Amino acid sequence: MPITVVIADDQEMVRTGFRMILESRPDIDVLDDVFDGPSALEAVDRHDPDVLLLDIRMPGLDGLEVTRRLSGRERPRIVIVTTFDLDEYVHAALHGGASGFLLKDASPEMLVEAVRAAAAGDSLVSPAITVRLLRELATARPATSLRQPAEPLTERERDVVRCLARGATNAEIAAELYVSLSTVKTHLANVQGKLGARNRVEIAAWAWESGLATGAP
Repeated sequence: MPITVVIADDQEMVRTGFRMILESRPDIDVLDDVFDGPSALEAVDRHDPDVLLLDIRMPGLDGLEVTRRLSGRERPRIVIVTTFDLDEYVHAALHGGASGFLLKDASPEMLVEAVRAAAAGDSLVSPAITVRLLRELATARPATSLRQPAEPLTERERDVVRCLARGATNAEIAAELYVSLSTVKTHLANVQGKLGARNRVEIAAWAWESGLATGAP
């Protein structure tokens, strides 16, 4: 079955461009494109897409509020695609439950990969902001707010999380640790459960906040 997508952006040229890029892939089907936040929520209710591509600055409701309102749902996975590389937007989007964050100057290939990653329960953040983002997430939140895992992570789970925090994909983690892809997915699922994290971006953020990403014991 193809990955189903709804696009929400207030610029018609952007919506048209995204639609052309995504519909050129046989495994992706764009169900709708809309121009504001309320229409995005309506389109999600109407189509139940796998992925919602969402701009931040839109009429009615901005993308951050749309993300917040959809955060409790299993679907859609949300990928923010915006012109504005502002720290407060990135923090709010990812802590609000978005599965990815791209800038509009990202390549068509990266847009496609972000949609595929989100649909698979993975995530993709523009490389231009990944390291800076995660480091700033670590310093922006007070230590008292750091979540504690329900039970300690195993050493292998910690290895997987360290790789994840550096931006590695599941396949790259598997190659680096000499384990199977299914083993990586199992470890990440266990970590997600222990942390109560909604997605791998939150796991990566926790790794930086806790110091695990920088080698803390």
